Amino acid sequence: MDKLFDVSGRTVLVTGASSAGLGRQFALTLAGRGATVVLAARRESALRELAAEIEKAGGKAHAVRIDVTDLGSVKAGVAEAVRLAGPIDGLINNSGTAERVPLLEQTEESWDRVLDTNLKGVWAVGAEVARHMVDQGKGGSIVNIASLLGLRQAPGITAYAVSKAAVVQLTKQMALEWARYGIRVNAIAPGYFETDMNRKFLNSDLGKEMVKRVPMRRTGTHDELVGAMLLLISEAGSYMTGSIISVDGGHAVNAV
Repeated sequence: MDKLFDVSGRTVLVTGASSAGLGRQFALTLAGRGATVVLAARRESALRELAAEIEKAGGKAHAVRIDVTDLGSVKAGVAEAVRLAGPIDGLINNSGTAERVPLLEQTEESWDRVLDTNLKGVWAVGAEVARHMVDQGKGGSIVNIASLLGLRQAPGITAYAVSKAAVVQLTKQMALEWARYGIRVNAIAPGYFETDMNRKFLNSDLGKEMVKRVPMRRTGTHDELVGAMLLLISEAGSYMTGSIISVDGGHAVNAV
């Protein structure tokens, strides 16, 4: 049965892999199961450290600098990933950012920063990798990282929520248009998992009160996202495209 989830011999590009968050966990898991991972983010030093850690453990990894908000950087970075690791079989579209601010105090600069990274970045990297997959003629799998807040609401984080809701719809549009090329596009909508981006909030009084409203009464651990990711990136999900999988401890269905 485990052969269904086999990723050995595949090359997977993981964006947002430089911080102590979900991208790192995805990369470590894929490399540990035999995939060649290409780690992408803006902080090259952190990428090189993670690549060295993976290789020390017997895995295969390459580091490529990509600024997902810059189309030139995306194009050059994907080309470099192919040069280093060969044809790309999968993409974990994970780069993201959030800024907690009341909507009436939202600035144009802050709004643009969040939307450029979380939405434009997912489109830019996804489209560039898809072009590569079409040229290769063998399809592939793209997993976009959405969010619980793309499906539900919370105060003070509107730009993030809007961007992730758009990622949900973008995922479905990509799935519709690219199925003919053998490219599957799905998304994971995580609930609250502690990362560099949200650690301060989760440890605040407001964050602790929010966690009490999760039906499972806790945040998730990073390895609890691994199953959904492996399902979507591997042949276990070969008849899935346009799907949005929530991994949130039941948060999206909590009582009103």
